[in-house]
Amino acid sequence: MSERVTLSADSATRGHPVRTAIVVGIALFMASLDNLIVTTALPSIREELHTDVEGLEWTVNGYTLTFAVFLMIASAVADRFGRKRLFAVGLAIFTGSSALAALSSSIETLITARVIQGLGAAIVLPLTLTMLSAAFPPEKRGAALGAWGGIGGLAVALGPLAGGVVLNNLSWSWIFWINVPIGIVLLALIPGWLTESHGPSTKLDLVGTLLAGLGMLGLVLGMVRAGERGWTDGQIVASLAAGVLFFAAFVWWEARTPTPMLPLRFFRSATFTAANLASLFMYFGMFGVVFLITQYLQTVQGASPLGAGVKMLTWTGMTLLAAPVSGILSDRIGGKPIVAAGLFLQAAGILYLAVVVSPTASYAVLIPGFIANGLGMGLYYGPVANLVLGSVGRAEEGIASGANNAIRELGGVFGIAVLASIFTAEGGYGSAQSFTDGLAPALWVGTAVVMLGGVSALFIKSRPAAQATGAPAGPAAEPVKEAAGRPGGAVLTEIEI
Repeated sequence: MSERVTLSADSATRGHPVRTAIVVGIALFMASLDNLIVTTALPSIREELHTDVEGLEWTVNGYTLTFAVFLMIASAVADRFGRKRLFAVGLAIFTGSSALAALSSSIETLITARVIQGLGAAIVLPLTLTMLSAAFPPEKRGAALGAWGGIGGLAVALGPLAGGVVLNNLSWSWIFWINVPIGIVLLALIPGWLTESHGPSTKLDLVGTLLAGLGMLGLVLGMVRAGERGWTDGQIVASLAAGVLFFAAFVWWEARTPTPMLPLRFFRSATFTAANLASLFMYFGMFGVVFLITQYLQTVQGASPLGAGVKMLTWTGMTLLAAPVSGILSDRIGGKPIVAAGLFLQAAGILYLAVVVSPTASYAVLIPGFIANGLGMGLYYGPVANLVLGSVGRAEEGIASGANNAIRELGGVFGIAVLASIFTAEGGYGSAQSFTDGLAPALWVGTAVVMLGGVSALFIKSRPAAQATGAPAGPAAEPVKEAAGRPGGAVLTEIEI
């Protein structure tokens, strides 16, 4: 979850910066890597555990779903009970569930482990930034936060490649086993290397969390099973209807509770609404397409897991290169045109892939689409956080950023569920031709959804120059100091995740 953290100027409360950076940096890399490393292992999991596309969907979505649900509340719990304490709990959950995933002999056990692992990641990831920022004095915090972003981006970029390296030499279970010794070492270091801290003790929105979780579960369960049963099947209709009703109840509750996890008044801002819609649609396309393309490289093109990981670098590597550049450009021309251009470029990349994929297409034919997707995603990543934060008051930046993170993850869940159901309805794993028959229409739908994201970005309101540089933009704005390493002017004394 995103949160706003008031930092003490007393260096005695910060702990040892280098030790803190080592612990949270390794934890960040480990948890972020798990977001995409499993995609390379999907063909191996399908064969060894004798599962179908529905089982593979839940292997990915089980993690992402719980991550999205609990991301919004984990940091609030940590503020109340202690960040160091909850960080250790989250790391223990992540480590233990990694061992359970590695030991899985059935797809049901693996999915259960992934659900628990998502909970652990939802606790650990936001606290890595909270504790890292608190460990450094203001004059060094910009560089520390820049390193934090670089570590997370590197982990995402290397995910498919790391999965390929492991699978090329060991079995798929080792993509989870490698977390266990790392987690144990980090747990041993936490007592002496991290300093305990607390935040504002606000009331937890447990009802909102429950309603949002049930709404997501109903919708995703219906979408995942629709490919097999059909969209008009009674169970599918009931599941989707239940999801909609729970989401409606969530909106009703959030409008009435005094401590909402997601204040609905945020959506009165055109920029907040448009930026979050853009995020929802971008993640829909990214996760849904990567879920299928990594399998296409291995199942149809015959690449090894390592080969598939290397080939995906033309995609993920472009994202890593473009993101920092887009952040710099957004300071000069504003984030709206960059986010919009990135999404339209990503849509063009997916459209290109939809046109050229075939049972006999070579990897060289796919490269332009991979590059366009990677560059488009990188253009999106740089400015979107500043656009979201700039759309709300300074005191509510943490909640707004947390909502954006949860909405992005929700988009990823829906992307995999919808595109995989289209893949199942139109094709399957029976042959290379069958796989392509299912992949192409799924990519067409992915193109349309990401295109909607680009259109949504056009409704973002351009930020005033004073606001973009972190200067006061009106009566509600607070004086801020500009931080090195964060586009748009980061607040040195208040850090947003």
